[in-house]
Amino acid sequence: QVQLVESGGGTVQAGGSLSLSCAVSGRFTSVDGMGWYRQAPGKQRELVASISRGGSANYADFVKGRFTISRDNTVNTVYLQMNSLKPEDTAVYYCNARIVSTIIAREFERDYWGQGTQVTVSS
Repeated sequence: QVQLVESGGGTVQAGGSLSLSCAVSGRFTSVDGMGWYRQAPGKQRELVASISRGGSANYADFVKGRFTISRDNTVNTVYLQMNSLKPEDTAVYYCNARIVSTIIAREFERDYWGQGTQVTVSS
C-alpha cells in the first residue's frame, strides 16, 4: 500500500512564508514525477508546481518567483517552499506522485495523492 503523507501548512500573514513536505511510503519500485496542486473553495484543483525525478521543475505562472519545489529521492519526499504568500494562495494543498511498481517483471505507473493540508494567508 502506497501512502503520501503531507506535513506543514497553517496560517500566515500576507508576505510570510510556509513550507510543505510530502513523504511517500509503502511498497513500490520508484517514484517518478511529483507535484503540488491546490484547491480553493468553489474552484477546481490546479497545478502549482511539478518536478521530475531528475529535478526539472515547472511552475504555474501565479507562483513563479515565489514558490520553490524540490525533492529528495533518497527519502522519497517532495517539498514546497512558499514565500511572499498572498491571500489568494489560500487553499488546500495536495501532493501528487507517480508511483512505479513492478509486478511479475512488468512495470506499472499510478498516480497517488496526499490527504491535503490547509494553507491560509490572512491579509
